[in-house]
Amino acid sequence: MGYKVPIGISNKHLHLSEQALATLFGEGHKLTPYKELVQPGQYAAHEQVDIVGPKGSFKNMRVIGPIRPQTQVEVSLTDARVLGIDPPVRESGKLDGSPGVKLVGPKGEIELDFGAIVALRHIHLSPEQAKEAGLKDKDLVDVKTVGKRPLIFEDVLIRSGDGHFREFHIDTDEANAAGIANNDEAEIIRKK
Repeated sequence: MGYKVPIGISNKHLHLSEQALATLFGEGHKLTPYKELVQPGQYAAHEQVDIVGPKGSFKNMRVIGPIRPQTQVEVSLTDARVLGIDPPVRESGKLDGSPGVKLVGPKGEIELDFGAIVALRHIHLSPEQAKEAGLKDKDLVDVKTVGKRPLIFEDVLIRSGDGHFREFHIDTDEANAAGIANNDEAEIIRKK
């Protein structure tokens, strides 16, 4: 196929619901943008919370805005071991059957019953970019990296639609395994 996409490495982070934001930061609190992300309308917020699992915790985990319908915690498999949880590898938003963690904010805390996942590696494409690549939303592709330790990532999900822009999302474990950095390029080599 030969379609190239820049890489965006996703560190551990979380998305909050309106109710979770109010509990953790106080009634009426609004997320404040810290840094715009490549995906249109998304941003890293100034707000951070502590994440506590059965075995360990992480301080100051970044909230990604805007608000979502459900609270979702995204970690790598290495992060999950530190926390002492066994999250499924899933597409964002598919939270059924996932483990929970405790969130601690400046104004309160929440014990989540579910919501922690390892994000399924995926490529964001606008509808025009998907058409140009000969792909559509929910396609699966194989992607080759060219870092210090080149790898082929199989079964990469295509996410296309309004609010998406060309970027290959992997987590820190995957990036470290391939020896790649943010903005390196990867190539879609075949469609499944």
